Amino acid sequence: MLLAFILGPMMEEFLRRTLLLSKGDPSVFLTRPLSAVLLGIAAILLVLVVLPAVRRRRDEAFQEE
Repeated sequence: MLLAFILGPMMEEFLRRTLLLSKGDPSVFLTRPLSAVLLGIAAILLVLVVLPAVRRRRDEAFQEE
């Protein structure tokens, strides 16, 4: 958490700078294979974290009816 608190503003600044240099084109983050792989892994991990919570809420909603 501390690492995210420290690096968050830097990441936001560099993200904004990159989007300004690329004229708002987000595909600049996928031009290199390594960055595409890292973004893919991050997306998969995000889905794996969110999916159980969504399933749990859905199951609770169906049990109440």
